[in-house]
Amino acid sequence: MIQQPGYRTEPWAIRERDLDLERLAQGESVFALSNGHIGLRGNLDEGEPNGVPGTYLGGFWDTRRLPYAEAGYGDPEQGQMVVNVTNGKVIRLLVDDSPFDVRYGTLGRHERVLDLRSGTLERDLEWTTPAHSTVAVRSTRLVSLVQRSIAAIRYEVRALDRAVRVVLQSELVANERLAVAADDPRAQSAQQADLLAVDHDHAGLRALLVHRTAGSGLYVAAAMDHELEAPGSELHEVEASGDVARMSVGATLQPGESLVLIKFLAYGWSRKRSGQALTDQVLAALTQARATGWTGLLKEQRDALDAFWEHGDVEIEGDPALQQAVRFGLFHVLQAAARAQQRAIAAKGLTGPGYDGHAFWDTESFVLPLLTYTLPQAAADALRWRHSTLRRAGRRARELGLAGAAFPWRTIHGEECSGYWPAGAAAFHINADIAAAAARYVEASGDERFEREVGLELLVATARLWMALGHFDADGRFRIDGVTGPDEYSAIADNNLYTNLMAKRNLTAAAATVARWRQAADELGVSEDEPGGWLAAARVMRIPFDERLGVHQQTEGFTAHARFDFAAAGPDSYPLMLHFPYFELYRKQVVKQADLVLAMHVCTDEFTPAHKLANFDYYEPLTVRDSSLSACTQAVIAAEVGYLDLAHAYFREAALMDLDDLEHNVRDGLHIASLAGAWIAAVAGFGGMRDDGGQLSFAPALPAAIARLRFRMLYRGSTLEVVVERREVTYALLDGPAIVIHDRGEAVELAAGRPVKRPLEAPVKRGEVPRQPPGREPRHQGRHAAT
Repeated sequence: MIQQPGYRTEPWAIRERDLDLERLAQGESVFALSNGHIGLRGNLDEGEPNGVPGTYLGGFWDTRRLPYAEAGYGDPEQGQMVVNVTNGKVIRLLVDDSPFDVRYGTLGRHERVLDLRSGTLERDLEWTTPAHSTVAVRSTRLVSLVQRSIAAIRYEVRALDRAVRVVLQSELVANERLAVAADDPRAQSAQQADLLAVDHDHAGLRALLVHRTAGSGLYVAAAMDHELEAPGSELHEVEASGDVARMSVGATLQPGESLVLIKFLAYGWSRKRSGQALTDQVLAALTQARATGWTGLLKEQRDALDAFWEHGDVEIEGDPALQQAVRFGLFHVLQAAARAQQRAIAAKGLTGPGYDGHAFWDTESFVLPLLTYTLPQAAADALRWRHSTLRRAGRRARELGLAGAAFPWRTIHGEECSGYWPAGAAAFHINADIAAAAARYVEASGDERFEREVGLELLVATARLWMALGHFDADGRFRIDGVTGPDEYSAIADNNLYTNLMAKRNLTAAAATVARWRQAADELGVSEDEPGGWLAAARVMRIPFDERLGVHQQTEGFTAHARFDFAAAGPDSYPLMLHFPYFELYRKQVVKQADLVLAMHVCTDEFTPAHKLANFDYYEPLTVRDSSLSACTQAVIAAEVGYLDLAHAYFREAALMDLDDLEHNVRDGLHIASLAGAWIAAVAGFGGMRDDGGQLSFAPALPAAIARLRFRMLYRGSTLEVVVERREVTYALLDGPAIVIHDRGEAVELAAGRPVKRPLEAPVKRGEVPRQPPGREPRHQGRHAAT
């Protein structure tokens, strides 16, 4: 396991005391700043050295051809890829003719801090030139959570031991060259998108570049403006060309004097609006940012984060590293979604180019549960984005000979971009995942307008897909054949249990929603008897079960397959997909990620407690967790069935996925769903929260290493606080109307100012904890071990 010794354990910050150039790319992902519209990787201010330079805009993409050895009907011809747009982070420094570069001269100290309360990236260093002049540099960077189009940097250079001549060059740079991608399907493609220069301009301390993509035809405008603080005279000039705009300022500093540059950045993009309209937009955004000022932007940022932490924080006593990691995860999920405003939330957010910047089922199944209960408007926006792609999903369904809508497995704009059918486009469960996310949001928010305008059509379109995809067999059961569930090592299988149960819920929810909005359903062409057909299919959905073993089957016949030989594979063979042909994996009992176990979490009422325990015991030794999506789900069910220490270990793995670079690919961006999964592990795992069947319930329990857990969440306009301690749990309504929750099946009415305390049940005594495949124990040892 790669360790990251540079990050200190503290509750509200990620602090790097030593700059390790070998791990520069990993740090760039960890220190990335975003608001869902703008994403700035944590590259050094001076631009070089870098691991993966990156500036991204939510939903901004270009096309690439998808290569096939043998093309087949229905294979998408074009893919979509995230674009590294104009880089506005660059501020180069020249000290007495020596360019500042950490690889030259002497770096006396170097510290970077990602402050989770202020929402800034701070950098503080001292550098001595080859000619022995020493300066201190301090920069603070933010991407505004309030002013969507704005990022800003405060850069200060101070002379220390002697008078120095300094020059700062603040730049906009397009078409940076990127490193060639690693030979890893989780990384970005080797192909790079070029931006075509359209326009440039400059005036005063301001400069502007406008470009467009060659394939997708999207226009992007990037602009910068500046404020200067110099001790006396300074000289500045501005220039702009096709791919570079530069503002240069020079001054002579006496010991103790500083030159301060405040840089305001604005970004905008569109497919429909003209370059001139985008120019006007970003210049207006700059005007607003300068009117707010640097101090005002900092205050807005802090206020926005204070509001988020007020109802979204998770407090953990007993495991300081886990506390830090959970807040790190919450912060990055917030950044990925806060101002996305009906753009896709990618698997990597806007922290790196991994997976080509695509969005998957991760969004609806892992990210949206967190957002629904902490930042509900962002969850609604994400679902409105899906709704905006319904026409494309309908065309895809018809292309496949199906009814309704077939949402893409991976995409940026809404078209299918998966070039491998078995482990991608055959994963039809994404349609039920989207439907479940819409139903969950409506239930948790009570947003009837959303249900009428968005939820209804999503549920109807996906219900129609299941009726076309499945059929009633000779036994009168409804079966869904030839699909891939969450476990991508069991592709093109019949009656995947997770898929079937989620389809059942999709059909049931669609019928109920149509009943509530009958007139609106008529406008969608829903006949009077169509919902009855959905309910009939849901009632007789085939759920595979092995009577001999007493466990559910992940897919029909799964328990009859030969078991994968984990011992022969060895600990260096993971992820298995990079060391074994898919054919070998598809026909064996080996599980890439929680599949049936995930079904036990999200469809909890479909399983008895005895079946949950038996299923978990059976599938745990088969699950290799070659996906970062697995650990949080295993944490939830391990906690429910009584393996509390194992649940804690999986909780730590999900939370520390990126800080410890457990998958060895953080250089390509963070695992946003795993970071969201840490919240799920805390709230649904040890908080025992379930939102199944239209009621909010809790069944909390704590492992030995956690002394106290406190979390807050929003539900139907109310802020609920849950505090789990060794002997009792306290439920409190902090604001909003009274609500009814359930504690281990018993109704509890909560009103503001009247907390309810209930005893915490003693943990169930379990025998031997099930073992994982050799070498696949939870990866939580090392620096971050609980203290």
